Order: sequence, then structure tokens, then C-alpha cells
Amino acid sequence: MTKAPEPAQGPAARPAAPGAAPTAVEIHGIAGIPEISPGDDLARVIADAALAAGAPGLLDGDILVVTSKVVSKAEGRIATMSRADAIAAETVRVVARRGDTTIAQTRHGFVMAAAGVDESNTEPGTVVLLPEDPDESARRLRTALRSRAGVNLGVVVTDTFGRPWRAGQTDTAIGAAGVTAILDHRGGTDAWGNVLDVTMAAVADEIAAAGDLVKGKAAQLPVALVRGLPALVTEADGPGARVLVRPSDEDLFRLGAADVLAARRTVRAFTGQPVDPAAVERAIGAAITAPAPHHSEPWRFVVVSSLTARLDLLDAMQDAWAADLRSDGFTEEQIARRVKRGEPLRHAPLIIVPCLEPSAMHAYPDDRRIRAERDMFVVSMGAAVQNLLVALAVENLGSAWISSALFCQDVAAGVLGLPDGWLPMGAIAVGHPAAPASPRAPRDPAAFTLTR
Repeated sequence: MTKAPEPAQGPAARPAAPGAAPTAVEIHGIAGIPEISPGDDLARVIADAALAAGAPGLLDGDILVVTSKVVSKAEGRIATMSRADAIAAETVRVVARRGDTTIAQTRHGFVMAAAGVDESNTEPGTVVLLPEDPDESARRLRTALRSRAGVNLGVVVTDTFGRPWRAGQTDTAIGAAGVTAILDHRGGTDAWGNVLDVTMAAVADEIAAAGDLVKGKAAQLPVALVRGLPALVTEADGPGARVLVRPSDEDLFRLGAADVLAARRTVRAFTGQPVDPAAVERAIGAAITAPAPHHSEPWRFVVVSSLTARLDLLDAMQDAWAADLRSDGFTEEQIARRVKRGEPLRHAPLIIVPCLEPSAMHAYPDDRRIRAERDMFVVSMGAAVQNLLVALAVENLGSAWISSALFCQDVAAGVLGLPDGWLPMGAIAVGHPAAPASPRAPRDPAAFTLTR
């Protein structure tokens, strides 16, 4: 515990400058809190423990840090089911899996191990789930505590999170009331006069982690009192800890290992926003990591960025396609409907034509091995195309692979002026999606699998 001078009671004790740094902070573990059961008055239990002999009491400007498990237990968030079933029920999306460990996003927006499901300190056969609405839980608890203690205080509800790129876990704020969750320093200056562009302090998380220093499952101290930060305690409940959840469109790491392949969707409508050439280059870099036969590198990619080049290519392919359909006896109306399938290419701001460069193919004297050799290279090309489509999705770009160039490879190669031997393997429309993709229809892997 770090000792600080005892603050005066009342709102007047709070500094006028809300961002002023404290000179000292105290952290107390609140002892004497019994096992919590559904329906218990958690505010009464905490208030009584805080006022017990030897406890620090409650003052204006204090912040109570409360482990979510006791909140969940008081609210009856105890489920009789297996841990695996509970994780599945609480999961909105699986971000990553390794062995028995699942990192999942909950409906609250939290990305955490096991979707916050906990089977410690609960009866066998049961698990404890996160509160339905941790911010609302914090607001109710704060209202009841203010009524009992007659002081203005803040409440932070916490849970344990792991962190990418860092070993170990730490407590994090999942709910808050009466506490400034983020201090936004953007627009200010440092000691050298440099403008702060991105500095935002997640103070609610810092308070949560500080409180965990004196809490802990083994010690059975689920509540801590943090004293010395009255500038962070507000009269209103405030927006809560939800402001700490980064929106998906601002999250540079929104895709976990389990998300990447599913992020690839066929996008047929695009905005007019230009495509960053550097993003395309990175996606092609991912494409050429595909496996290839004979240690070859048979993939080539033609980026068709100018409007003139795109229209020349598309008009030539459309004419060739229409001629084929006419020779097959289709009417002009039927031809128009089929040609419309290539519209994503016409409206995309960028087209990529993947090409197979076949010079490394081995020559064989019989048709069987010739076909097998070509198929081997085509499969490698398909792997590269899939890599490209997935990498474009990671770059927040939509794409649609259209097969039309396969039906007129010589025409496409001639319009693009390709080197001899390059074989266009379709064309890919690329751009920023005009709308979110519709939900993907579920597919059962068993329907596509034959086991011997």
C-alpha cells in the first residue's frame, strides 16, 4: 500500500484540473467479504466491510474496484453447464484457438480467453458468466453505495485479460460508473512543445490493474479501494467502460487467426474510393507464398489500374464471351443476362489478372502425365489466388474473382500485351466494399468430407 495524506471529504476536495496528476495514491484490499450468492445485496456487503474495524471507510473521491465474479454471482449469472457449452453460448466470434485455449469476442465486444467464462470458485458442474451489462452493473452498485455511505465515489468492475505480445494477465475494466474511463490528451503538448496526436490514457484499466495488486482469487479479496484519484470521479455515471472497446473499423488487428479465411467474401459493389497501391503490393506478396511444383514460381499478377486499360480489357472479353454464346444458340436477351455477371469488374476501381507462367512445366510423352503436370500448376495458381483474396480482405478491401478471362485467354493476353506463354486465370475486381457482406450461409464440413 502506498500511503497518502487523508483527503478532505466532499466534492470540494477534488482538484479543479481534471487531468492533474496525483502526488500519491492508496490502494486497500477490502477484507471481510463473504462468499456471494445470487440475490445478495452486494452494495450492503461492500459498505459494511469497508466500514468494519480496521477498514479505511469510504470517502468522497474514492474508487471501488470490484471483481466481476462477485457481481455476476450476486446477479445470478451462474450456469449449470459445461465450460465448453458456456463458451459457445457466450461467444459472438472465435478469434483464435490453440489446444484447449479459445480467444473469443463476447457480445459486449470484449476479446478475451474463454469468452469470460470462469469455473473457479464455483460449485462443480457450474460456471460463472460475465455480467449481462457490466456498465449497468457498475451504475446500480454505485447508486446503492452512494445511498448507503453518503459519499460520491466511482465503481470499476474488472475481469482478467491476457494481452497480445505480452506474457501474463492483468485485470481490466469491463464496467465503470462515476469514473473517467479515458483521459484524452490529444491536442495537448509535451514538455518539449510537441503536439500529442494519439495519446489517450486508459485510466479505468490502470485503476483495475492497480486494484488487482491487493485483490486476488486465492486471497478471497474481491474488492479494492483506490484513494487519491478524486479528479477521476465524476458526479454523473458517465458512459462507462464501453468507451474502451475499440470499434472494429478502427482496430488494426481485428482479425484473429480464426477470422482470416472467413473474412474473404465475394464483393460485387464498390465505392469510388481509390485503392492503395501499397495494400495491393502487400496482398500480392502474400499471394506468392503459395506452394508451387518443381520449386518454380509460376504466378504472375497484372494490375490493371487505368480506366482506359480496364475498359479495353473488359470490352474485349465481353465481345468474346458474347460471340461464344451466340455460337451456342443463345438469344441476345439471354446473352445480356449472362454478360451482366461480369459487372463487378466494370465497376471496380482496380482489376488484378492472375496469370500462370508455365515455363517450368515438365514435358511428358503421354497425355495422362501432361494433364497431371498442368493440373499441378493450376492448383498452385489457385492457392496463390486464394492467398491474394484473403490478403485483400485483411487490407479491408473487397474482391470478386470472375472466371471470364479463362474463356478468352488469348484475347485477354493480347489486350494486356502479356509476355508469350502467360495464361490469364480469371480476373479479380478489387475495391472498397460499398456495403457490409451479407451473413455467410453455414456449411457442414462433413457434407464435403469422405473418410476412409
